[in-house]
Amino acid sequence: VIASARKEHRQIHPKPGWVEHDALEILHNTQEVIEAALRAANLTAGNLAALGITNQRETTILWDRKSGVPLSPALVWQDTRTEPIVRELANVGKGAGGVDRFRLQTGLPLAGYFSASKLRWLLNEVHGAEARARDGEALFGTVDSWLIWNLTGGPQGGLHITDVTNASRTQLMNLSTLDWDTELLAAFDIPAACLPRIVSSSEVYGQAILPAVSGVNIAGILGDQQAALVGQACFDAGQAKNTYGTGCFLLMNTGTRVVHSTSGLVSTIAYRFGSAAPSYALEGSVAVTGALVQWLRDNLQLIEHSADIETLARQVDDNGGVYFVPAFSGLFAPYWNAAARGVITGLTAFATRGHVARAALEASAYQTRDVLESISQEGRTHIEELRVDGGMVVNDLLMQFQADILDVPVVKPATTETTVLGAAYAAGLAVKYWDGIDELRAHWRIAQRWEPAMSQTRREHLYGSWKKAVQRCMDWLP
Repeated sequence: VIASARKEHRQIHPKPGWVEHDALEILHNTQEVIEAALRAANLTAGNLAALGITNQRETTILWDRKSGVPLSPALVWQDTRTEPIVRELANVGKGAGGVDRFRLQTGLPLAGYFSASKLRWLLNEVHGAEARARDGEALFGTVDSWLIWNLTGGPQGGLHITDVTNASRTQLMNLSTLDWDTELLAAFDIPAACLPRIVSSSEVYGQAILPAVSGVNIAGILGDQQAALVGQACFDAGQAKNTYGTGCFLLMNTGTRVVHSTSGLVSTIAYRFGSAAPSYALEGSVAVTGALVQWLRDNLQLIEHSADIETLARQVDDNGGVYFVPAFSGLFAPYWNAAARGVITGLTAFATRGHVARAALEASAYQTRDVLESISQEGRTHIEELRVDGGMVVNDLLMQFQADILDVPVVKPATTETTVLGAAYAAGLAVKYWDGIDELRAHWRIAQRWEPAMSQTRREHLYGSWKKAVQRCMDWLP
């Protein structure tokens, strides 16, 4: 049984770019999910080998150690309110260095996407938070830390931990030492007393006290995208997966060494099982893919249900020259342009709702190619296939176009809920439910495969027009 805190509902703050979660709602929702899953399967805590956690990365929570009450709403990974902090850090301090100032230590560009600037914002803006954090009376965590602290006792002795995959997304952990970096803490002015202890992705951390799972070992933690990589059994260097959700996240296993990107990707921890050496990954993070379909549904009311997007897009034979760059809160990999904003280009009197729908779907595929182009620039081996998962893989039109625009086979596994599967794998390995990763490899099965069927001339024409559209949206804000 896996508790996943990836909740689709979000409270959007009235200020543009402010995206928040109710941290207590995350906790209550997780408890309800656990209880409902056990009832549905007619199981009790005694039937469970272990509990694994997978969570939305980067989302930042600050709470009171004594009461367990959050000091503010959680700041979600998409939140852009910290951009002034990021700009200041990029332009001042030791050697300045711009957005790459901390890339050698963290593998990450300076961006509001990661947790450090969000935590700094909370310490600045929440009354009394700074002093309480320095005294260890306010605790910071990503969603995994928040859940485990509550599941293991909360104010009555709950564990304050995070795993290496989540810690690697805070921009405070050193990729080489796998520990909090004193230089980074000083740069962001983060007190060490508020930080969780960093642990591996697969080990027995402690026991849950929640009545439904009381006494069950919590034994696995993986950030959602790393969990999907594990669930897809991408354990060999060069294997890659792409998850299509609210955003789109492509990770490629690079083995036991850090590969530092020079073309817009981030270097991150893929997983660490027990005391074994960590495995690393190159990642391309795209902010808006499935969220664009939701935007067409909710804001423009172009469709009634998200699933209707494919039917509408199939009303036309191609995009009619229309391109949609969904830079709603800037562009992530490989551009890292926080001042970009969304554009629809190529409109003529010929364009219809169908063309806009098709352009919205194709945007996910083009952004994925942007990431794979960067991987090629890094001198990495051309991938043989792209393993895919997430809610959008049910869209046959999108998956075929993805194979076409990449000129690479796209493969969907039999189990598409790879994020929760990866968390289960991590927990199961820790308690010896599975013998090792070879057994996990053997579980992976293909459900559907899309082969490229587009001419090279057509492929490059479409992608060239996409690149022109991207340039139109750059640096829109002053």
